[in-house]
Amino acid sequence: MEQVRVWHPYVSPFDPCPPMRVKTYSTPPQLFIGFQPPNLPQFSPMEALKHGTLWPALYSPYGPRK
Repeated sequence: MEQVRVWHPYVSPFDPCPPMRVKTYSTPPQLFIGFQPPNLPQFSPMEALKHGTLWPALYSPYGPRK
């Protein structure tokens, strides 16, 4: 499942500002996992501290800001 999605907003010909033709938004992975499935893979304790979660399925990295 792609965590970053793309949206193409409507651009009015009468808009006085320069248009933003493409916008992106992030969908966190916990939106798509209802209940915790059994036997999910786990990070090692040190990796879990670095990633902020024990389960790779719930890891959502921050992207660079533009």
